[in-house]
Amino acid sequence: MDISNFDYHLSPILIAQKPLAKRDNSRLLVINRLKKTIEHRHFSDILNLLSPNDVLVLNNTKVFPARIFGKKETGGKVEVLITKDLGHSSWKALTKPGIKENQTIVFPGFLGTVTKREDEIAIIKFNISSDKLMQKLIKLGRTPLPPYIHSTQSEDLLKKEYQTVYAQNLGSVAAPTAGFHFTKNLLNKLSQKGIAIEYVTLHVGLGTFAPIKERDLTKHEIHSEYFELLPAVAKRLNEAKIKGKRIIAVGTTSTRVLESCIDEKGLLKPQKRQTDIFIYPPFRFKFIDALITNFHLPKSTLISLVASFTSYPNTKEKFLNFQSSLVGKGYIKAIKEKYRFYSFGDACFIE
Repeated sequence: MDISNFDYHLSPILIAQKPLAKRDNSRLLVINRLKKTIEHRHFSDILNLLSPNDVLVLNNTKVFPARIFGKKETGGKVEVLITKDLGHSSWKALTKPGIKENQTIVFPGFLGTVTKREDEIAIIKFNISSDKLMQKLIKLGRTPLPPYIHSTQSEDLLKKEYQTVYAQNLGSVAAPTAGFHFTKNLLNKLSQKGIAIEYVTLHVGLGTFAPIKERDLTKHEIHSEYFELLPAVAKRLNEAKIKGKRIIAVGTTSTRVLESCIDEKGLLKPQKRQTDIFIYPPFRFKFIDALITNFHLPKSTLISLVASFTSYPNTKEKFLNFQSSLVGKGYIKAIKEKYRFYSFGDACFIE
C-alpha cells in the first residue's frame, strides 16, 4: 500500500502553536460512520453527545522533559532527545547532530557514551542510574515539543500545557494529545452524568510519532512502546462491553492498548508489556466502538489508524485513499473551516 495514499495538504498557518486558554473550547468535528455525516461542534458539547451507555478510556501517561543539552568532548554542542529506558542505565535517544559510537557527551554533572547506533537511533549508556537520570531531566530537561511547534512560552508554562490534566505515570516523550481537550470540570460533569471513565497507560515514544520512510506502508517497522492495562480496568471494560456499552478510546494510544490486549473471545486480557501494533486498512477493530482524536500529520501511522477506523471491514466503505475516505472528507471540511491542527489543535469524534 503506497504511503502517498495517506497524504493531504495543510497550510502551516493552520498548525496550532499553543493550546486555547480554555481547553474544552476547542472545536470538535463529529464524524458518524454509519450515517456518513460530518458535523461541526465544540469539544464542550461532548457532554451532550455522550450518555451513561458510554465508557471513555484515557491514557494517563505523563510527559517527562526528555530534551537535554550537552557537549562533545571536543566542545561542540549536542541536543539529545531521550526516548526509551532499556535498563542498566542505557537509553534509546535521538541526537542532533548525530553522534558516532564510542563518543561521549558531557552533561551538567554526568556523562553519556554512545554504545551503538541503529540508523538515526543512538543507544546511550549514562554513568548514573536511570532514577538519577530522571531526576536530572526533571531539573535540567526541556519539554519535548514536536518540531512543528515553535513556542515562545516559558519552560515552566510548557511543562503544564504539554500535559493532560489527568497525567499520572511518568514515561512519555510526547503527549497523548486527544486528552488535552478535557478539563477537570468537564471530567467531573461526565462522571456526574453516569459516563464511566477508565485509564490505561501507554508511554508514547518513537512508535507513535516516528515518520514512515518506506514507500510501501506495510513495510514500515513501528517502534515498540510500553503499556499497562491493569486487571481491575480490564474487568470493568469487559463487563461494559458484554453489557453492550459503547467503548470510546480517547486517542490513538488508548486505541492501541485496547486492540493489543484482545483474547480469543474478543475480550481484554490485562497486560504490562511492549506493543508494536501498527493499524492500517483493512484492520478490523475488535474492542473500541468510537474514537476521540486530534488531527494528524499526513503520511503518518496515526492517519492510517483513523483511516482504518472509518473504512472496511469496520464500515462498508473500502479504503482507496485518504482524500476520498470519510475521515479524509472530514479533514477537507476542517481545513476549509480553518480548524486548528496537530498537537495543540482541535479534535475529532468518530462514532
